[in-house]
Amino acid sequence: QLQLVESGGGSVQPGGSLRLSCVASAGLIAEPYAIGWFRWFPQAPVKEREGLACISRRGGATYYQDSLKGRFTISRDEAKNAVYLQLDSLKPEDTAVYYCAALCGPKATMPDDYWGQGTQVTVSS
Repeated sequence: QLQLVESGGGSVQPGGSLRLSCVASAGLIAEPYAIGWFRWFPQAPVKEREGLACISRRGGATYYQDSLKGRFTISRDEAKNAVYLQLDSLKPEDTAVYYCAALCGPKATMPDDYWGQGTQVTVSS
């Protein structure tokens, strides 16, 4: 089973940037998996994760949630078994827990045990 570990979150001021990393525990990023980034707002009334961006298995195609285009950039480095999400021009409403997974889509409703620990992003002044 593919295991992914997220890192790179932190606290930044509005307008700041962060680079999130998603690393495969067993060298499986090079396998034919598309990788997606999601986020979860703990205060949301429903337990679903919002799909942000997706990158194809060889990095040749990328997909973004329309509202995030221009601020978030997804990339992958197969030599490092990693997929990255560059977050720019961050806003307070971007505050959430960010996850990566071997799936893509506008939202995901898998149970908590499907996901890794995620990485917290906090944007505040």
